[in-house]
Amino acid sequence: MTVSETTSDPTDGATPSAGTPHGRRRALSLRDWLDRLANRDDVAVAREGLALKHQIAAVAKRLDGDKATFFPKPDGAHAIPVISGLVSDRGWMAEALGVPQDQLLAHFQRAAANPIPFNEVTAAPAQEVVHTEVDLLGQLPIPTHNEHDSGAYITAGLLISRSPETGIQNVAIHRCQISGKNRIGVLLLPRHTDHYHRMAEKQGKPLEMAIAIGVDPATLLSSQAIVPVDHDELEIAGALHGRALDVVKCTTNNVRVPADSEIVIEGRLLPDEREEEGPFGEFPQYYGERARRHVIEVDAITHRRDAMFHTIVGGGLEHLLLGAIPREATILNELQRSFPGVRDVHLALGGVGRYHLYVKLDKRQDGEGKNVILGAFAAHYDIKHVVVCDTDVDIHDPREVEWAVSTRFQADRDLVVIAHSQGSKLDPSTRDGVGAKMGLDATVPLDAPEMKYKRIRIPGEESLDLDALMSGASDWRARLKA
Repeated sequence: MTVSETTSDPTDGATPSAGTPHGRRRALSLRDWLDRLANRDDVAVAREGLALKHQIAAVAKRLDGDKATFFPKPDGAHAIPVISGLVSDRGWMAEALGVPQDQLLAHFQRAAANPIPFNEVTAAPAQEVVHTEVDLLGQLPIPTHNEHDSGAYITAGLLISRSPETGIQNVAIHRCQISGKNRIGVLLLPRHTDHYHRMAEKQGKPLEMAIAIGVDPATLLSSQAIVPVDHDELEIAGALHGRALDVVKCTTNNVRVPADSEIVIEGRLLPDEREEEGPFGEFPQYYGERARRHVIEVDAITHRRDAMFHTIVGGGLEHLLLGAIPREATILNELQRSFPGVRDVHLALGGVGRYHLYVKLDKRQDGEGKNVILGAFAAHYDIKHVVVCDTDVDIHDPREVEWAVSTRFQADRDLVVIAHSQGSKLDPSTRDGVGAKMGLDATVPLDAPEMKYKRIRIPGEESLDLDALMSGASDWRARLKA
């Protein structure tokens, strides 16, 4: 095995990054975010030596949404620790990006609309150690998550590729099965990475790529942006940070990766080559099937001297929220173009952050709720069920939405059903992704008498100072005798 370690200052030769607009908080780096969580006891540190097969994933899932997890010396053999659950709460994601939670979607919308070109540096923490002879499982602590997963998987790596024609990059997260010392099986959905690969394959050439593991929350979130082809998501990451993102050229190809990445796997998507991949536990909390998939051949691994390996447990809150938040921002944009009364959207976690959409609408015309439903289905093919509510309903509270459906919806009047439409291929109830969609208009009719749908309230309830009004005692019998 060939290993080299750089000793140069990672900032040598770097161009100063663009400044942040006055008053804006910058998004936190991965290590600063971990420090923030640890300082308030939101990081759980496991004992040394937990097993990479199932045990690490089991602990991370048990603490999902409660604490981030840190696993030192996984399997008792790896110096590189595993981390998980870094952004398994919507409020955590907003905090890591430096914005209030109620401004999270608007912040992401602005970043997607105003990307900042990245800043290339000549040396970086991500390349402090370079392995040119590769043994993926020997050099990296890659967990096996679920009972029937086909092996160890990289689940939190940003797969970065370059267009063979324009050189513009694409960033996405794909499930990556370790198939050999230097081979990875990867599921490519028919989107941008697959588009670039088909372009290269027509030329009989491999597609240069890299997998960046262990990036900051803003860069992680940017990878899920829904943008047209030839829009580099690392530029959206820069906008989320409020400054150009530092990137570095890979040691064996022309792909640029985040300079502060913990680990980078450099390689090529091979032309005209497919191997068995799967099954793997996916976000709907079912297994994605086994099939012949694309193949990556790895040329090098680079990492920090004190690197950490980030893993995302399939179907956990971190997985669901990373997919949901960028989709919400995109769907909100699409709906507001045609329906100015749309105030907010929410992809419910009960719908795995993909399939169930709740919409808050300031309705101005009868029938508008049904049009919003149709617009939502057009905004993203994954959406299966839509509920449109009035502005007095908290669409982030499933009980509120269920209440609106139970008291404002009538199936013979307010139901929309569309048969034989494109949905998610990972939804096992569809026929290869073809299924039905349903919309529920749970808004109040505009001609309804004022008191018919007026919500009950007790004056002063919201402003009560309970500590001042309650005695704090629990012995009611003593009070009864008094």
